[in-house]
Amino acid sequence: MKTKITVLLALFTLCFANAQQKEVDQEVNSAKGVRLEKGNMFIEGGVSVSTVKDDSNSFSINPKFGYLLADNLAIGLDLDVSGSTVDKGTPLERKNNGFGIGAFARYYFLELDSRRLKVFGEAGLGYSHVKTEVSNVDDTTNGIKANITVGLNYFFTKKWAATFTLADILTYNNANPENGSSSSSFELNINLFNNIFAQPKFGLLYKFQ
Repeated sequence: MKTKITVLLALFTLCFANAQQKEVDQEVNSAKGVRLEKGNMFIEGGVSVSTVKDDSNSFSINPKFGYLLADNLAIGLDLDVSGSTVDKGTPLERKNNGFGIGAFARYYFLELDSRRLKVFGEAGLGYSHVKTEVSNVDDTTNGIKANITVGLNYFFTKKWAATFTLADILTYNNANPENGSSSSSFELNINLFNNIFAQPKFGLLYKFQ
């Protein structure tokens, strides 16, 4: 009797596993030929956390919302929340807490691997506010940033994709600290295509209508 029950359980487990595997395969195959069409929307974002030994740590959260005005052309808004601590527990401890908001336009110009892999260029403009605390002395800096980036989405289902933001091609920064003089910088990354994966940022995208 025990042997029969064991065999039945094994058969049930095998059938259930096969059914689940078929569902997974169907969902993965549904990503083939996926299109980004007018009226589609997406939510995208990434979270990063880092710690160096015991004296420094940082985090960053960057959600985005996008709407496709036309096939392969999207506009949207993004937020950025970040914080860091350096030289923790020492007289020189430095804390930074930042918040930013911005807008972007994105164009998908290349599709590969049965349209699963989509490469895009993105232009963004944003405002940031950063509070810095050093030795119990506070300072705030307001800034404006404009940039052009290259990235890609890889759809592993028809709705979900992994996002890789590769690098900034052009970057402009303007910073206005409360206690200090303002500064501006402009950077052209001419080495981008020599080492395009030098500083990638990873995230997830969910597409819906």
